[in-house]
Amino acid sequence: MKAMVQGLSVRKAAIRCGITENTSFKWRHRFLRAPAIHQSNKMNGIVEADEMYFLESFKGQHHLPRAARKRGGKAAKRGTSKEQIPVLVIRDRHGETDDRILRDTSAEQIGTVLIPLLSKDVILCTDGMPVYRQITRNAKIVHRPVNIAAGQRVINDVYHIQHVNAYGSRLRQWMAKFHGVATRYLASYLGWHRMIDRLGQNVTPTLCFLRSLGRTRQFQQLITT
Repeated sequence: MKAMVQGLSVRKAAIRCGITENTSFKWRHRFLRAPAIHQSNKMNGIVEADEMYFLESFKGQHHLPRAARKRGGKAAKRGTSKEQIPVLVIRDRHGETDDRILRDTSAEQIGTVLIPLLSKDVILCTDGMPVYRQITRNAKIVHRPVNIAAGQRVINDVYHIQHVNAYGSRLRQWMAKFHGVATRYLASYLGWHRMIDRLGQNVTPTLCFLRSLGRTRQFQQLITT
């Protein structure tokens, strides 16, 4: 758990703990099982949402549908494409954070993920992507889109997406050390980062171990003491 708090790779964690890489891999994904499915229940107040993209990866698989990339690699095409896995990141001003892997960025898909997380009285801040207008109009939610393309960053000194973008930046920087995460394990790594980011300077191997066991009550008691 200490190696995971430090964000070490499977190989480096194995060396640190004196175990095989296979054992290190199995322990890691056992410990990530609970954090991967632990998400926020509801967002309140001003909520920010934005999409980010991760390169599809078949890392660890023996039979690839394409030529292998080197240490994460780059997409064949610039911008978004079928090679990119979309992730919707949602964060309110209280620090509650959620990130969900999407099949696509259609209004139906984003709405299915986003709307159940929002209290009825929220104010949703997003970029100017048209699907958000459709989603919020149908759900009767107040929407404050920021026109990033036109250089707009803040509306009335209050409405922006800077918090969710800052979280996304921390997530991408943290992910970079793994040189590409296999898409089938992406949800686990998202959960791992949510846990680390939420604890901040209070992160300890004990807290992470309790979270990995799903002992939410003991986890909350240690956070508040």
